[in-house]
Order: sequence, then structure tokens, then C-alpha cells
Amino acid sequence: MTTKNVNIWIWLQNGRLTKAILNIEEGTIKIYDDNDILILARTGLNKHQIKKIELTIIKYGAKKLGKHAESFKFL
Repeated sequence: MTTKNVNIWIWLQNGRLTKAILNIEEGTIKIYDDNDILILARTGLNKHQIKKIELTIIKYGAKKLGKHAESFKFL
């Protein structure tokens, strides 16, 4: 995913891998479980709300993937 203003975060929650994809331009967030099943999708968020969500995700110990990183390279 090389789109500008898209951040991908991954973290462990309750012993399971969780992934979040935040798109700042579109104002969307999608959270997936370790089987890539969508568990939460929100639209219509502004930049301030997305930043607050990112700060909350960081509290869970999330790591931000680089723009050109493969998702399994992190693991």
C-alpha cells in the first residue's frame, strides 16, 4: 500500500494480532483481526479524530509499519 496519508498499525491485543489501517484523506479507519477479518470500520472522521485514535492505538503498544514494509516483515 503506497497511498500517501495511509498509516498501518499492528499490535497484540488479548494474545491475538490486530491490524489497523487509517486513511487520513478519506477519514476512515479499518481494524482487522489476525485472520484479516474486518472487525471495525468507521468513516467520516476528521484529522483530529484520527490522531486521537492513533494515540489510543499506541497505548496498546502498536508499531507503525513503514510505507514500503511488508506486513509479515514486522513479525
